[in-house]
Amino acid sequence: MPSERFEFSNARGEKLAAALERPAGQPVAFALFAHCFTCGKDNLAAKRIAEGLTARGVAVLRFDFTGLGASEGDFANTTFSSNVQDLIAAANHLRETHQAPAILIGHSLGGAAVLAAARDIPEARAIAIIGAPADPAHVTGLFKQHIADIQQKGELEVALAGRPFRIRKEFLDDVAMHRLQEHLANLRKALLVLHSPTDDTVGIENASAIFAAAKHPKSFVSLSGADHLLSKRRDAVYVAEVIAAWSERYLDMVPEPDEMPIQGVLVSETGNGKFEQSVVAGAHRYLADEPMSVGGNGSGPSPYEYLLAALGACTSMTIRLYADLKKIPLTRVSVLLRHDKIHAADCAECETKEGKIDRIEREIRIEGDLSAEQRARLMEIADKCPVHRTLHSEIDIKTKAAA
Repeated sequence: MPSERFEFSNARGEKLAAALERPAGQPVAFALFAHCFTCGKDNLAAKRIAEGLTARGVAVLRFDFTGLGASEGDFANTTFSSNVQDLIAAANHLRETHQAPAILIGHSLGGAAVLAAARDIPEARAIAIIGAPADPAHVTGLFKQHIADIQQKGELEVALAGRPFRIRKEFLDDVAMHRLQEHLANLRKALLVLHSPTDDTVGIENASAIFAAAKHPKSFVSLSGADHLLSKRRDAVYVAEVIAAWSERYLDMVPEPDEMPIQGVLVSETGNGKFEQSVVAGAHRYLADEPMSVGGNGSGPSPYEYLLAALGACTSMTIRLYADLKKIPLTRVSVLLRHDKIHAADCAECETKEGKIDRIEREIRIEGDLSAEQRARLMEIADKCPVHRTLHSEIDIKTKAAA
């Protein structure tokens, strides 16, 4: 679904810009995402992780910290402590307007911030940190050559990621006083540490220190080959998949019934790219998309691939049911399908003789110690599959505008 854009106030009354990604249907949980130092809610990693979680039923709130992106305030006046307070304000807003976040996610310094804010967000039961430093003061390494001047002059403009930022002595003093060990020792929430061993911004030793200081339940996942900003789409998507699967163990991620339960299948645009769609079928959520070669994101099967999957799954299920019923020693069945457009003239058994028609090639592999007669019978049964019959029958599709 498209992002819901809005503002909420922090502890100082400044308006912070936020985006809430909501899945189609009732969310299974709400998550709060904290971005990396000097980044913003719309950086690629934040957007892709939020989109990946939303596709799996998790609603995600991401926002710009004070003085960044579209948020009010002066970045020079911010500190690590103010970031923590911004996170608490975001959680309060979620609690008042929707539901308190059950999952806290932090990237880089945002990871340290969610660890520090966690005790003030009691509803949060699962915390995932990505490339996070073990000490908030680690961030000063990004401008270490300027620290002496900042201490002497009180403030200084430094270049970070190619952009100018004004850093004040108060920021240095604030990060120096924060220690995450106390927060980790008293976390009392499930912790997932995700870190790349090749992260050259926040070294892997930070993940080791955090993991050693935390108490169980805790988990570690290596993001091999990923860079600190998760600039490759596949790395951000993988992080979203891992967080979604891991969270299920610690949260009751079963959606409450909608007031009017969805009958059938609901397909909606996600707003992510040109073609991507959210597909909801009962309690299951999927993505549909087109390949990147035709302008899609390649984030899910194409509509025709879903059609082939339906026929293949139905074929395999029908063969298995018949084999079990007749006590045929079928070990395994698999179905390979392909779709193409062909000239009608090339199809001798087709009624249509002009133009192009659809052709589906279905190759069935039947495994087991079976006689030739049994194999032939199972191949006949494949055509009895309900989806096969539907595709061969007359179909009446009625379309109407939704109320």
